[in-house]
Amino acid sequence: MDTRKTPALPPLNALRAFEAAARNLNFRLAAEEIGVTQGAVAQQVRHLENVLSLRLFERLPRGLALTTEGLAYFSAVQRALNIIQDATAALNRRSSSLTISTTPSFASKWLIPRLSEFSESHPAVEVRIIADEKLCTFKADGVDIAIRLSKPPFGKGLVGELLFPLEIFAVGSPSLLDGPKPLTKPSDLARHVLLHDAHDLWPEFIAALKQGNRVDPTKGPRFNQSALAIDAAAAGQGIALTSEPLVERDIAAGRLRRIFDFSLALSLGYYVVYPEGLSDSGAKRAMRDWLLAQRNKDGQHSAINSLHV
Repeated sequence: MDTRKTPALPPLNALRAFEAAARNLNFRLAAEEIGVTQGAVAQQVRHLENVLSLRLFERLPRGLALTTEGLAYFSAVQRALNIIQDATAALNRRSSSLTISTTPSFASKWLIPRLSEFSESHPAVEVRIIADEKLCTFKADGVDIAIRLSKPPFGKGLVGELLFPLEIFAVGSPSLLDGPKPLTKPSDLARHVLLHDAHDLWPEFIAALKQGNRVDPTKGPRFNQSALAIDAAAAGQGIALTSEPLVERDIAAGRLRRIFDFSLALSLGYYVVYPEGLSDSGAKRAMRDWLLAQRNKDGQHSAINSLHV
């Protein structure tokens, strides 16, 4: 059994002073670099030499010179301090980064167009977006915050805060709506292509319009993402069902126009979901607060009245 004691580590301040002095070969320049007095650097170096029982520098009339032992020790100490510095930088990057999981449609139509605003306010925070339809498991997937179309209750240990309630309405391209088959009343949907997404809400929407005998809610092409159905509608290929957060920019730009003064409120909503204890992280807390602040910004979350047709 080896009973030899492991040598005690020298003080970190002494190592920093030695490394700076060895690199500059000057106590004054080393002191300016690490923010202490020249006397403090000289004292730290003398203390390190006493701890090691070695002379690390030759004190010359016009500066310093490393001894053979000092040169070898400088190389090793510099590598060690660089490793510590790199590890600290990596840790700081991890603590100021976060990963958001959401659906491809919500990412492309709502989150990404606004993300630069968050980045401008929090330039040190690195944001990673995972756009996937599958539900995340947070810890296993490395996800900090999820934005999902869902409803309570959520899983054990998860917090869900409402971002937007889901109210759907019909939209179409102005070129289509102003064409030879205008849409002035719900029954006119029978003369147009219905664009379906994975949520398949046309049957429920048509039933709420009381047009079940006039409009076939199953007709039309199907897309696996809401964004694709929205883009097809903007291209004049048919009528899509959507919600305000996903098309407000398209409507403002004139690419889409809302059809009928009718919307259907559903029990689902877009929720910000995260594990309990999120408030312990500055970057994640900042993102959560920013997301929820969007509910009332620029009238984005003005309630859409559901009217009977």
